Amino acid sequence: MIKGFKDFLMRGNVVDLAVAVVIGAAFGAIVTSFTNNLINPIVALFGGNNVNGLAVQLGSSEKTIIDFGAIITAAINFVIVAAVVYFIFVMPMNKLKERRERGEEPGPSEPTDVELLKEIRDLLAAQQRQNQS
Repeated sequence: MIKGFKDFLMRGNVVDLAVAVVIGAAFGAIVTSFTNNLINPIVALFGGNNVNGLAVQLGSSEKTIIDFGAIITAAINFVIVAAVVYFIFVMPMNKLKERRERGEEPGPSEPTDVELLKEIRDLLAAQQRQNQS
């Protein structure tokens, strides 16, 4: 049971998808708080009283404001999230793949011929029951 679960997790796209969902949902709030409360004051130091001091208004409407502070904040958020994803998730997974390629760690097991035949039998039986209904 545990071996099957491990094999499921080690199939490439499952881990990539899980990383994207978890990081996007959980870590985004932490990074936003970090940039709003630590990085924005540092950026504001160079742009005026607040981060909006780095904004430029092109016309008389508020819709024509180009906010460079928000762009800098978003870029910093991206770099922090990308670094965490790389060093905590991607790098260890690459190390594990390297170990598997060298033969130090067994990879996901392939199904046997008997298992494949049983699966085909079950699918055919289910399809036959469906056609009879």
